Amino acid sequence: MGFLDPNIFDYNPQEHIDSIIIKGKLSAMSIEQIINQEVSEWKASQKRKWMLTGERYYRNKTDILERQRMAVGESGALEPVANLANNKLANAFTRKLVDQKVGYLLGKPLSVQTDKDEYAKLLNGFFDKAMMRRLQSIGKEAINKGIAWMHVYYDENGVLSFKKMCSEEIIPLWRDDAHTVLDAVIRVYDVVVFEGTQRKTVTKVEWWDTQGVKRYVYDGIGIQPDIEAGEAGSHLFMDVEGQEEPAALNWQRIPFIPFKYNEEEQPLVELIKSLVDDYDKNKSDNSNNLEDLPNSIFVVKNYDGASGGEFRKNISTYRVAFVSGDGGIDSVGIKIDTEAYKTHMEMARKEIYEFGRGVDTTSENFGGDKSGVALKFLYGDLDLDANMMETEFQASLEQLLWFINTHLYNTTKVDYSSEQVDFIFNRDIMINETQVIEDIKNSVGLLSEETLIANHPYVTDVNTELDRIKREKEESIQEDDPYSQLSGKGPEFEKKGEEGNRGIDDK
Repeated sequence: MGFLDPNIFDYNPQEHIDSIIIKGKLSAMSIEQIINQEVSEWKASQKRKWMLTGERYYRNKTDILERQRMAVGESGALEPVANLANNKLANAFTRKLVDQKVGYLLGKPLSVQTDKDEYAKLLNGFFDKAMMRRLQSIGKEAINKGIAWMHVYYDENGVLSFKKMCSEEIIPLWRDDAHTVLDAVIRVYDVVVFEGTQRKTVTKVEWWDTQGVKRYVYDGIGIQPDIEAGEAGSHLFMDVEGQEEPAALNWQRIPFIPFKYNEEEQPLVELIKSLVDDYDKNKSDNSNNLEDLPNSIFVVKNYDGASGGEFRKNISTYRVAFVSGDGGIDSVGIKIDTEAYKTHMEMARKEIYEFGRGVDTTSENFGGDKSGVALKFLYGDLDLDANMMETEFQASLEQLLWFINTHLYNTTKVDYSSEQVDFIFNRDIMINETQVIEDIKNSVGLLSEETLIANHPYVTDVNTELDRIKREKEESIQEDDPYSQLSGKGPEFEKKGEEGNRGIDDK
């Protein structure tokens, strides 16, 4: 990899480890003590539990799948009942809402715009298809867990790389209440190792700050330095001019970038879980009642059979029972209030989409060839959620840009940090294409060509389309130029053509 300016990085190992150790109640605590306390609190925290719940509900592993049919037993306590229907109908509302939000905001490629062509080309090299896919995955993680994390690092080939981290593994230590500046990051994760023929899960911990990374492992009691992976290290190793060996360097910032779903870092599932659980429960109960209908309660008089169990078996197997004398059989059926059930389920579904801020595509209001105003109204809640999510992601992309600019300065010696960069989110909204195209035509001369092209429904890549238009214009000018050799109309072309023809004819 190319030359790196060490002045861009803070790599002095003699400096204080971090401000978090010298302020407030943590001033007397060591890093190991801080880690033990933070990890213990994190694993028991509601925030981490909601993260795991968000991931579980996205995979449609809802609470209904763990439910048992219960009944009052002889002791008066609830006991599992095996002979009644126990349908578990899990409805994937969380997955649909998450995918809808990600597809709406991040479904189309992100446009990166800047005035300097050379800089724009370099940035587009970073924001390639792999980065777009990574941003979609980060968006999904942020909605499911409230916050997602991207790690910036150099791979084994010295290439600046980016990786999405599991949010439940990251414990941020914020410097401010607004959660904008990091003092340190603790990463706690499990790895599977083999000791001889035994498979074992080991918990590892990493402490990241501006001075590098420290590595630990849990030994069952507390944490110990990770001798195998290395007790401590730098963020990266770079070739610095004048040194024979790579130098250990650190970024001036902690190489972890937060991407928040909202300012509160609250996952979607926390807002809709109770509604989804209610929908699953009532739908499953209704299915159970329908299945239990043939097994109604029977009132039997003067039955000749030996027991109630034998009577039930005869009814189930032969659909007949024999009674004697003035005996008889009456059944007490299960009454299902269809209208009440339907009304409740419709209201529950509506509330899930309302408070989940999504679009119910099965709604009767969704169909038809609607005007742009009507479509904007239907997408109002989704658009509102996307606006707040985009605001958070814009701030995160600015942090990501700092790492890219620092890398470019050290590899090209060109400082792009003062250049204006705009990240344009091309939202994937259902539109009335005819109306949009007509509006674009009416806006020619009022708006820039780039803006009009960016909003055209047939355009997926604005920069590519602008290049095509530029090339077509140049070709059109050459074709219209009577002195252009490409046009085939110039005098020189005609003269050579005649000579060529005569030569062919002579032969």
